[in-house]
Amino acid sequence: MKSKFRQVALIGKYQTPASGASGATSRHALETIADFLQTQGCAVVLEQDTAHNMGISAYPVLTVPAIGAQCDLGLVVGGDGTMLGIGRQLAHYGVPLIGINQGRLGFITDIPFGSYAATLAPMLRGEFEEDHRSLMRARVMRDGECVFDTLAMNDVVVNRAATAGMVELRVEVDGHFVANQRADGLIIATPTGSTAYALSAGGPLLHPSIPGWVLVPIAPHTLSNRPIVLANAAEIVIEMVAGREASANFDMQSLASLLHGDRIVVTRSKHHVRFLHPKGWSYFDTLRRKLHWNEGVA
Repeated sequence: MKSKFRQVALIGKYQTPASGASGATSRHALETIADFLQTQGCAVVLEQDTAHNMGISAYPVLTVPAIGAQCDLGLVVGGDGTMLGIGRQLAHYGVPLIGINQGRLGFITDIPFGSYAATLAPMLRGEFEEDHRSLMRARVMRDGECVFDTLAMNDVVVNRAATAGMVELRVEVDGHFVANQRADGLIIATPTGSTAYALSAGGPLLHPSIPGWVLVPIAPHTLSNRPIVLANAAEIVIEMVAGREASANFDMQSLASLLHGDRIVVTRSKHHVRFLHPKGWSYFDTLRRKLHWNEGVA
């Protein structure tokens, strides 16, 4: 049976040069998967930066916008960081993504490289689970002007520099004052991002189907400042009130420094990311495997 997906784009780790050992491994993985996709009847293209960094010239090359316009599927080979980057870029094109894990944790690149062929073959025939993930739109407003505007799939983080003291942040939700928080920082995380920095800061896990965000203080001065789950239809505003050397981070994108009075405005994006998982995939299986639950249980 032929593949349901006619043209498939391969996306790898942008920052990995082909000259090192890691790059050689990544190049071999990409070429092996490309050969497999062709045996399944797929036309293979490589994302432009992936092809350049890996030194692969045997396949057509497309920019990310061209992939969004022309391809039926994106196959991401790497770790969650690679998936976050391409997911944001392809979200408004609606191209579904499959992740093959060559990183460490792999919450959203969930297919082990060692079993990619057995797992991908039925998925390419249309046997898969589809999983939609929400995105945040984040803007930094300074003196009434927008100085930074981006999307985030994991989280928006405001935090202090390593050598600086606490920051003071004013938090508003839908125009209502919530609190002034003195802390090392503050995280707004999507359900996808609830297993990332927010989890290590004491936040809860949110199932991907929940239309919510979690607001998590980082080492708050007042211990009664606890994580809170909010509806993702809300507008959240974080204002820099006091402190120095604070920065804002949006997944892997950074605004190096915040000034007093800067306002980070976070709203739900109208776009979402489409993930495809193997048939029978369960979010709880992923949590159990990645967080090592039930280890030592007979």
